[in-house]
Amino acid sequence: MNNSTVNFTSEASTNSTTQAFWLVNRLDIFLYSINLLFGFPIHSYVIWLIITGTGSGVASGFFSLNLSFSEIGNCVNSLVCIVRSCFWFSYLETLTWFLLGLGIAGRPLFQCLMCVERYLAVVHPVTFLKYKPLRYRVICCTVVWIITLGSCLGCMFTVILQTIIFLWFYSIQFVLFLSIQLFCLVAVLRALKQSGPGERGRKRGEENHMKRRAFCLILITTMTMIISYVPFTITGFSCIHTQQFTEELFSFGFICYMLAGFVHPILYLHRTGKLFCFCSP
Repeated sequence: MNNSTVNFTSEASTNSTTQAFWLVNRLDIFLYSINLLFGFPIHSYVIWLIITGTGSGVASGFFSLNLSFSEIGNCVNSLVCIVRSCFWFSYLETLTWFLLGLGIAGRPLFQCLMCVERYLAVVHPVTFLKYKPLRYRVICCTVVWIITLGSCLGCMFTVILQTIIFLWFYSIQFVLFLSIQLFCLVAVLRALKQSGPGERGRKRGEENHMKRRAFCLILITTMTMIISYVPFTITGFSCIHTQQFTEELFSFGFICYMLAGFVHPILYLHRTGKLFCFCSP
């Protein structure tokens, strides 16, 4: 996400304020560079593994594939922000605001799809088997990409029209997406505590093991989303209430957002046994 999108009018323009402004901008450029240098290769590697079938396959990793494509868009946004900040290309601001929608809607929506998939597998296994074929995943991802495109356009126009609208825009989206993930988390936790059907034995142990894996994935996804968006949301509501913008708070939010973006690709590489292959020269 771009933490320089929100602009409030400053009443004072002293030398100290100008110096602080430049320090924060340098920090932003550093964060964008880290996101680009580390995010782009790791997500590209995940995409390559899924497409070539080296990982867990295209069907089972289709949501991870689309999530990585969305994160590649965030890396491109980091590149655009670096170029715009270093060379003062003002016409790139519109592109930056447009790509901002990938971070606001793309990542959480695909994370929600992964959580809903695990929820159906544990709580409604018959429904999960019915909609397990790849074509249903393609339909869901197509709908998500359409929504994400709408979010990109919404970010571009709301920032241009009024900053407050933009702050409400992404804050409400976060609350909605987090509610979906929390519902899946609680439902899977309840199913995990209930005794499985059939006799006690190996079958029940395997079933509980699958439930635990699903619960851990949803828990990690939910915590990742909280880390990604809670700082931005708190800062957004603070800006709405005080009508003042603090660059440092948005920089802290971007640090959380950037680090949380590495969680899912690392988990995927670890699950497929390719993590150390990626880290080795």
